[in-house]
Amino acid sequence: MTDLMEKIVALCKRRGFIYPGSEIYGGLGGTWDYGPLGAELKRNIKNVWWKDVVQLREDMVGVDTSIMLNPKVWEASGHVEAFTDPLVECKVCHARIRADAKDEIEKHGKSHDKKVDWTEPQKFNLLVKAYLGVLEDKQAEIYLRGEITQGVHVNFKNVLDSSRVKLPFGIAQIGKAFRNEITPGNFTFRSREFEQMEVQYYINPQKDEGEKWYEYWKKFWMDWYISLGINGDNLHFKDHKEGERAHYAKAATDIEYNSPFGWAEFMGIHHRGDWDLSRHEQYSGQSMKYKDPETGEEFIPWDIESSAGIDRSALFFLIDAYTEDDKRVYLKLHPKLAPFKAAVFPLLANKPDLVKLAREIYEDLKQDLMVAWDERGNIGGRYASQDEIGTPFCITVDFQSLEDKTVTVRDRDTTKQDRVKIVDLRDYLNGKIK
Repeated sequence: MTDLMEKIVALCKRRGFIYPGSEIYGGLGGTWDYGPLGAELKRNIKNVWWKDVVQLREDMVGVDTSIMLNPKVWEASGHVEAFTDPLVECKVCHARIRADAKDEIEKHGKSHDKKVDWTEPQKFNLLVKAYLGVLEDKQAEIYLRGEITQGVHVNFKNVLDSSRVKLPFGIAQIGKAFRNEITPGNFTFRSREFEQMEVQYYINPQKDEGEKWYEYWKKFWMDWYISLGINGDNLHFKDHKEGERAHYAKAATDIEYNSPFGWAEFMGIHHRGDWDLSRHEQYSGQSMKYKDPETGEEFIPWDIESSAGIDRSALFFLIDAYTEDDKRVYLKLHPKLAPFKAAVFPLLANKPDLVKLAREIYEDLKQDLMVAWDERGNIGGRYASQDEIGTPFCITVDFQSLEDKTVTVRDRDTTKQDRVKIVDLRDYLNGKIK
């Protein structure tokens, strides 16, 4: 693990962003729990995403589908047959590692005193099995969803029949997915339980719109991440070549981030054609065709998919925001994503008048914003504490506040301080957070 990653992992544990899953029992590999600050960061990512994708668009609707699906769904989608990773097994200790994880294989080899031999690569299905049923010997075998995509496709006709959508239109979803990862690692980057945020955008295949919408969503998502503070120099597209694409893809690209462990994928844009809807029509016997309201023509739409990992996005937002200078460490998180938008302090905790006014401001602001309260130690220590968790503004109530009803507002990134009237605070903060 690099020095930067060690600092990120330590900060996340110390300040309550991310904890190892089931830590008091020795942990469970590939699982992570989000603490008070991490839960807020993830919620903010999801809220901004939902607003930009669903709330502000007329061509998008949202759904929330089940984690447990009929097993035939995964046969139709190709996951039972093709959702596999090649793995090799150590002949000394029988540990299994992904065949393409060369660093892990080399590291494992050095952990043994004698030379390690490996088996030939074998396919390993990543779907996580589960069992449903009251009686132990009569339980049905199912899978926890390996992606959230299929819940959208199997509800395609329901959405058509219950809403007024017309092509082109999208169905958005946020939700949990599960994969039996062989070698989880790089902190939360590769996990066995994770969250996704996806758009399935359906288009008319007769109008040759595939390339247009594919390029549109590529640009949309690259601009979106940059608008939320990620350095554009740390992002690039990695197009999938002919032999690298998933079985369903006509075209595919990843947005990759220049992480401490190399360029790493955290979002994919895929031209899935009519693969999913056609397969579900075939396996279910139910029509998945769309009827053009103008021409009466019936056809199965094409799908342009945008799929992002929320956990990976949160990790890369944290890495990109981590900043050190000679005097301090701070997280330069975009105000929309920061767990707390502001912190409120009385200059001195032993002055009742200051505390009273500060508490009034705090109670008022928290009706609309996530706001922190801190009266511990000296003011410099409080600033440092809030900088480290990415709070963009610190509000200090001092003796002048008692006289003229103004407060000091300190900017996290510049450390510049403005004097703001208390009655104008909400508008001031809202203007800065947008």
